[in-house]
Amino acid sequence: MPEMLIIMTSPLRDIAHGLQVAASIKAQKPEWRISWIVRDIFAPLVRSSSAVDRVFVFQRYEGARGFLRMMREVRKHEFDLVCDFQGLLRTGLMTKWARGLRKVGRTDSREGSGFFYQQRSPLPAEGRQAHLLDIMLQFCTVAGAEPRLTGPLHFRDLERLNLSFMDPRKGQRPILIFPDSGQHSKKWNGFSQLTAMLIREGGRKVVWAGSHYLPCKESFPEGAFVNLTGNTSLTSLPALLAKADWVISNDSGPMHLSAAMGLKTIGLFGPTDPRRFGPYPVKSPTNYAIQAPVGDLANLSAKEVYYLFNRIEASLQRSQAKAAMAHVS
Repeated sequence: MPEMLIIMTSPLRDIAHGLQVAASIKAQKPEWRISWIVRDIFAPLVRSSSAVDRVFVFQRYEGARGFLRMMREVRKHEFDLVCDFQGLLRTGLMTKWARGLRKVGRTDSREGSGFFYQQRSPLPAEGRQAHLLDIMLQFCTVAGAEPRLTGPLHFRDLERLNLSFMDPRKGQRPILIFPDSGQHSKKWNGFSQLTAMLIREGGRKVVWAGSHYLPCKESFPEGAFVNLTGNTSLTSLPALLAKADWVISNDSGPMHLSAAMGLKTIGLFGPTDPRRFGPYPVKSPTNYAIQAPVGDLANLSAKEVYYLFNRIEASLQRSQAKAAMAHVS
């Protein structure tokens, strides 16, 4: 059985993309046994992926001692293929010290990491301006697979967690919102107003989630709103996403993970280009990107997002009804 080592330590967005690539390789070439080097905070997510067989945990805050201890564990194994999905100096050094017959890195690698590769993954036809996942999917070719998605991501044990707060309200599953983002320019400040419209005008249940606490000062009927910000773990994230009717998010890791799982996803974009960083596949009927005027999220109103959400939902419902009728006939 051929052995592959994927090196992608962080962040969540790139790990979600990397898991999609691993799943595509596994689906097309099930003989590959896939191992993964990942940071400790993201290890539960990678470990629960059905595409990954073994995880090596990088304890970043232990410094050089933690790095060397992990690499000693990695070097107990010999790999047919080592792929640096991240392309940074740190991951390049991991590639160098791993025992592998072939070592492949990103064409757009940085920080001198390219010195440690024997080969680089090709670029797609659109070159460096392609969607980030299209660039990463080219790693499929070095494993003898086609650079294409083979379906949504699957995770183990989605049903074992008690997520009763995600139960439907009035027969509808909740809308899951991720109001935070790692960069200020990507953070929209209209989520409180949007939540109020979804609950009061739309009759929906809304759940906020995320790793950092964000308050919502609006007052809602009992059971209509749940605030899980500051209390959302990566262990529960796939199960949480799977319970939602829609996921609405800033340009963030949870948005990309939602799209990777094939869920109905709306991303709100400011300065970043959704053609390169939007929920993938960009043309999927369940993935949507709303970009703020002139790339500034301050110019995007809650009323506009609420109106666009209703249009998107109605359009998707019509498409699904039409597809169902065509199937029956």
